[in-house]
Amino acid sequence: MIRAGFASILMTLFASIALQAAPKLGTDFGVLDSPLPIKKDGKVEVVEAFWYGCGHCYSFEPTIEKWSAAQGDGVVFSKLPVTWGPFHQTHAKLFYTIEALGISDIGHRAVFTAIHKEGNNLGSDTSIISFLKKLGVSEEDIVRQMNSFFVRQKTKRAIELTRQLKVTSVPMMFVDGKYRVEAQRSNDYLLEIVDHLIELQKEES
Repeated sequence: MIRAGFASILMTLFASIALQAAPKLGTDFGVLDSPLPIKKDGKVEVVEAFWYGCGHCYSFEPTIEKWSAAQGDGVVFSKLPVTWGPFHQTHAKLFYTIEALGISDIGHRAVFTAIHKEGNNLGSDTSIISFLKKLGVSEEDIVRQMNSFFVRQKTKRAIELTRQLKVTSVPMMFVDGKYRVEAQRSNDYLLEIVDHLIELQKEES
């Protein structure tokens, strides 16, 4: 009887601790006023709003790269470059130009390094062209993609989403167009919250 009672107390204690440890709405994450429409394909969409010039985003990059690489087929991860002003929009255009050129595997990391280690803020088309040429891309290809319909439309969409999602700081994460997670006490804890929300969405699908 005593052992059974003690076991029951332990189970209640562990359950209480687990409940307290779970991320809380309003404290660790929020819900969007106007959720975005998502594909009903059984996959959870995760978006990171970021800016190349953000020091926190720079330090977060290795962590988010490792995290995204470990996700299975049930999670779709993408990045959203913020577009608060002309300077940010130039960096958004750079982001989508890198995608259009097919050099995302080396390009994004190289941009962070150029800005935060080499003092090159890449704030103009001229500096961007010069930078991308050093990555082995011809100037002709760079200019063509920078001015392409794909890059213009992607940048325009980023402007709309930055406003619609009310991105006021970076990095900021969005899960399934429904939940918002702002920067936390640590990068690891931010992703713990994201993982928690992914599981919630999987249970609902």
